[in-house]
Amino acid sequence: MRIAKTLLFTLVTMFAITAVAAEGKIAVVDFGKAIFDTDVAKARLNQMQSASDYASLQAKYESTVADMQALKKDVDTNGMTWSDEKKGEVQKKMEFLRADLELTTRKVKADQKALQSSVVQELRPKAGEALQELIKEEGVVLLINADAVVTVAPELDLTAKLTDRLNNKTK
Repeated sequence: MRIAKTLLFTLVTMFAITAVAAEGKIAVVDFGKAIFDTDVAKARLNQMQSASDYASLQAKYESTVADMQALKKDVDTNGMTWSDEKKGEVQKKMEFLRADLELTTRKVKADQKALQSSVVQELRPKAGEALQELIKEEGVVLLINADAVVTVAPELDLTAKLTDRLNNKTK
């Protein structure tokens, strides 16, 4: 009984999509990608990456990774000859470096997330407006989020067109 219901639902959905496709165009869009591919988003990312706070976080991250790699190499090379006391010191140092790396990573991710939120908040109204215009111009009757699609023909993907339109609106 359950299989029959599932099969019936699938068939009805296929017929509905076929009917929609006959009346107009089906399209796919990745709204987030369209926003983050804009010139505004790229400029904000470059600003953040060149800011001294972010640059110092990146430098600290890279330095900590290098220190961990050097310490690991030293352990691999000389660890067998060390006393238990020396091994304990090195292990403690490695734990401190790992904790520093985790904290730095969290800070970098928090900065990136804050940037993403501000860009989305800034561009969402214009992106929605641009998308509505694009839907009308293209004659789209069914718009599907790109995350819900496994494959799509390139001509049905409106993401690049949305990015271009959004770039024009933000100049």
